[in-house]
Amino acid sequence: MEDITDPSFRYMCKMNGADVMYTEFISSDGLIRDGQKSVKKLDIYDFERPIGIQLYGHLIDAMVEAALIAETARPELIDINFGCPMKKIANRGAGAGMLRNLPLMIEMTGAIVKAVKLPVTVKTRIGWDDESRNIVEIAERLQDAGISALTIHGRTRAQLYKGSADWTLIGDVKNNPGMKIPVIGNGDIDGPVKAKEMFDRYGVDGIMIGRASVGRPWIFRDIKHFLDTGELLPEPTVAEKADLALYHLEKSLEFKEGMRAIYEMRRHLSNYFKGLPHFKETRLNLLTSVEPGNLKELIIDIRNKWGDYRTEERTSVYGL
Repeated sequence: MEDITDPSFRYMCKMNGADVMYTEFISSDGLIRDGQKSVKKLDIYDFERPIGIQLYGHLIDAMVEAALIAETARPELIDINFGCPMKKIANRGAGAGMLRNLPLMIEMTGAIVKAVKLPVTVKTRIGWDDESRNIVEIAERLQDAGISALTIHGRTRAQLYKGSADWTLIGDVKNNPGMKIPVIGNGDIDGPVKAKEMFDRYGVDGIMIGRASVGRPWIFRDIKHFLDTGELLPEPTVAEKADLALYHLEKSLEFKEGMRAIYEMRRHLSNYFKGLPHFKETRLNLLTSVEPGNLKELIIDIRNKWGDYRTEERTSVYGL
């Protein structure tokens, strides 16, 4: 979620009901070397609390130093990323690469827990590959190292984001009598019905949503409403999505300098209007426009052209 879960997007998610959020993950090496991009990611705001600062790295001393620096930004917690599957991260032994070196993972986690005063959480995967789906053991050892909560993505590192997330092992961790800390499930939750199913079937303490929220920040509102009432809210109209997109763009321009505000909005904008008919040319214009004024005009044109159109139909009953 690098270059995605920035303050402008976090603003939109919080506005739509997200309970707890995390920063983009931050390189420990970049942070301790005072790298501009890494340091900038420490910027957090009162509107987004409670929030965790997420760190990744492969060296214990660097991760401890980075955690101490992150603590000075006054988040509510420090999160360690042991789940990123990307080659450039995992092959260095960071992110999901730690799943190949469990002793180092545990030692690093314990060192960070001892060094900072804030709660420390971990996000990881169910294993490195199909031959090492050892998350039940990993979870117990991370708990023993002192973490306050554990988020598990239901894929191995080898899967990347392919195939389906396996929640059975997440359920095994949650239902392990030895586990006393909250267990949060992640993977393939794309709407209210799936969210309720995961809560009911596996008993997790919470769910984490990443990719399904990109260009759909209302997913948090929809899930909470469904869990509370059993009613599926209607898909926002294109006009409603356009208003959100315009607000999101304004926030991006507020929090970022130069062209980054435009470039890093493109993935969001593409998803805001995903599924519209006869949209190819308009989508291309959205993804190539470099002037804020032109981009706003495009979004307003979309609102005027598609207005009350909805890309999804929903039924307001349980057990779909």
